[in-house]
Amino acid sequence: MSIRQKIAGTVLKMCGWTVSKNVDFPEKCVICIAPHTSNWDFFFGCLGYSALGGTGKQFMIKKEWFFFPLNLFFKAIGGIPINRGKKTSTTDQMVEACNSSDHFHLGITPEATRKANKDWKMGFYYIAKKADIPIAVVSLDYKKKEGKILSLYIPTDNPEQDIANIKAMYQGVTACYPDQFVI
Repeated sequence: MSIRQKIAGTVLKMCGWTVSKNVDFPEKCVICIAPHTSNWDFFFGCLGYSALGGTGKQFMIKKEWFFFPLNLFFKAIGGIPINRGKKTSTTDQMVEACNSSDHFHLGITPEATRKANKDWKMGFYYIAKKADIPIAVVSLDYKKKEGKILSLYIPTDNPEQDIANIKAMYQGVTACYPDQFVI
């Protein structure tokens, strides 16, 4: 166990949280993290990732958050600024980043907002499908105060059914603001 894992685990424990996993993170995957109803999800998600032994994390974040001095912090912890107003393919950019790396963990909150949203964004799915890597399905359960790797999911050629299967894995998971998590 690395120092980083121990520190992250200790901080989580001090906050009353635990982490567990049904599977390990593979070398490359898209990490589907839900529910996302609070800014605390980022804090507990990063700590949980480190406590579970994850290394080299990357996450996409609105470019608006990349202003001095936060830009230095977000870049140091693996943030990738995304301009959602541009007509460029974020999916293709992420697939290229995956293909040019030996180790790739991209964390994405599929709801893409902290508000209730039953229509998840499909980018996480299409990045995994196009890069031919699994989706690590991860939950943040505020009732249990537990971060957990639920499963590795291999995308098929049926996106609607795949999303329904992934959403079903979150049954019984309690968000920080439960009324804002819709599956």
